[in-house]
Amino acid sequence: MRIGSREFDIEHQTYIMGILNVTPDSFSDGGKYSRIDAALEHAEEMIGEGTDIIDVGGESTRPGHMQITDEEEIARVVPVIEALKSRFDIPVSVDTYKSAVARAALQAGADLVNDIWGLKYDPQMAQIIAGSGAACCLMHNRDNTDYGQFIPEFMEDMRECLKIADKAGIARDKIILDPGVGFGKTYEMNLEIISRLEVMHELGLPILLGTSRKSVIGLTLDLPPAEREEGTLVTTVYGVQKRCAFVRVHDVEKNKRAVRMTQALMKYGDVRHG
Repeated sequence: MRIGSREFDIEHQTYIMGILNVTPDSFSDGGKYSRIDAALEHAEEMIGEGTDIIDVGGESTRPGHMQITDEEEIARVVPVIEALKSRFDIPVSVDTYKSAVARAALQAGADLVNDIWGLKYDPQMAQIIAGSGAACCLMHNRDNTDYGQFIPEFMEDMRECLKIADKAGIARDKIILDPGVGFGKTYEMNLEIISRLEVMHELGLPILLGTSRKSVIGLTLDLPPAEREEGTLVTTVYGVQKRCAFVRVHDVEKNKRAVRMTQALMKYGDVRHG
């Protein structure tokens, strides 16, 4: 899979997407990187630690977040994306569900659109992505947790995202799928979809797992966001074992090490027992 100028071996590797929130109110690191110099310093740090993609977000999507205007979101993300692309040779993602923001970010040099509504929020989003030729990550989401049978309905929701993408002309080799941990799901559903990630392989597309410091970890361990790193690492290891192509994380260094160790053990097991 090509994202920007880089090829990703999605069949055999798990890659790191490092989170760069340029927001004042994100649940874990709100305000820390809202200044462009701080954002670039953190990006350089993540690159040094081995991140494979930098995901820039200009609006918090934590529970109860306040929606901001397109103009404000663009003003937050575009200068950072431009600066990242001019200074570093790394694929850059924009975390947005709004087509106007996606368009501005792509024009600024973004290589991937990470849409938490899987093309279902903004009817123009699919066309913007298709016209740009950029990659996209389509996340599962709902505005409720009312399911009859969770996994079958989850899979049907994902297929609907792909139908929208197909209709707009987004190539399948440009699509990543995200199970949407923490969005439109109860605590138990979040645990279930993490534990059953393999069901998504039926769709034949790479999977991105984003659990970093989320409430499912906080509720399980009874810990605040700043103390959820060990729980995050467990889900990262689980994601590698379930053949996820990407994990989206705050702490790049620790998760990179966890991925490498898990892959080494899995490779050895494959050689011994293949």
